Amino acid sequence: MADGSSEEQLLEFLYACPVGLIECDTSGAIAVMNPHAMQHLMPLAGSRDVCNLFSALEQHAPELRSMVASFTARTGRICDGHRIFVELGPGRGDKVPKVLACSLVRIGPDRLIATLTDVSQQVFQERRLREVDTWFSTLLDGVNGYAPLTIAFDGAIASATPCFTRLTGYDHIDVTGHNLADILTTDAPSGELRLDEQLVIAARDGWHLQEGWQKRADGDLYWCQRLVVVSEGGGAPGGRFSVVLRDVPQRDAAATDLHRLLSCDHLTGASNRRHFGQTMAREHVHWRELRQPLSLVVLDLDHFKAVNDSYGHPIGDTLLCRITEVCTALMPPGGIFARLGGEEFGVLLPRYDHAQAVELAERLRCAIAALVVGTPHGMLQVTASFGCATMDETGSVDGLVALADERLYAAKSGGRNRVCMSSHAVAPAG
Repeated sequence: MADGSSEEQLLEFLYACPVGLIECDTSGAIAVMNPHAMQHLMPLAGSRDVCNLFSALEQHAPELRSMVASFTARTGRICDGHRIFVELGPGRGDKVPKVLACSLVRIGPDRLIATLTDVSQQVFQERRLREVDTWFSTLLDGVNGYAPLTIAFDGAIASATPCFTRLTGYDHIDVTGHNLADILTTDAPSGELRLDEQLVIAARDGWHLQEGWQKRADGDLYWCQRLVVVSEGGGAPGGRFSVVLRDVPQRDAAATDLHRLLSCDHLTGASNRRHFGQTMAREHVHWRELRQPLSLVVLDLDHFKAVNDSYGHPIGDTLLCRITEVCTALMPPGGIFARLGGEEFGVLLPRYDHAQAVELAERLRCAIAALVVGTPHGMLQVTASFGCATMDETGSVDGLVALADERLYAAKSGGRNRVCMSSHAVAPAG
């Protein structure tokens, strides 16, 4: 800037710009920030340093720090429109959950420009469009094969066609009389409804549609849409259902890789906040329809800031990755382990009641406490505090998250390295 008028024009632009603009160094220390950026950062920072971009967003976008650290070029675009999901729940009534889009550009060896834009309404509309697209995908082309069959009220196969053999690899005559749930198995925990639960919904609504990975007789996986429709008997005992299985080839390797990028934390490989929130919203629907148990465990590493201060962020990142490994290994089928922000993680447990959730939380606590990470300064160990809550206690996603957080803070104030399972009881560390 050669003169004062140019500087004034720059300031006018910063203040008038309809998006948040931030200049900072590669450690996140902010040099310049316009009012729109301040409006976005202040509510998210809480007690954290609002003068540091990474610290302010640590609880909602911890991956930004590692994305910058892994970018090796001296200049260039680090990310473009990276979405930060501020709220976990689906929102209340007409409220649209808040989502920010963040773009980061390196303009020098130690200088970054960041933009923050509220894209909540856009994301909401995209979700609605995806729902519509899912409906149309059941009617249009893009299907490798389909197999109609009839099942009884208890799930036993009453009749099947040769198409069933071609699609699944199981002989359509031999499977007659066997339960469809025993024949069709899934490969990975995905939170899908069981067959008996799908039949309950179909009996109530007349039909139910679900899609997910399915395993053929030879072990190969395919992306299967399963439509269950009431046919005879109106879904009452003694009645029958028509089932159509469809092999949809849209989930190829590239799509799977893209899904992994969108659903996994950049650093640890755990589920990210966005995927966790979407899964929680879906499981809440299942809970309302079927009243199957649904539990949430939140955990926060104790004194993690001291780890970063004493050992450095690379060691802290290694610790977070190791913790993800040991915790993921303990997840039950259908369980989701996610990094919610910084050193905070969440565990979503479909079909787990309160006692089962507390028991798993205690196993996770012991596994973390036993973890040892070698560093140039010696061996490093940490502990974690846990809060447990179940949907039956609250009835809403927002209430579930708030209750689990409340109990997490109770575990912290009660001495850390423990599991809090109620508002008034804290399990002491063993």
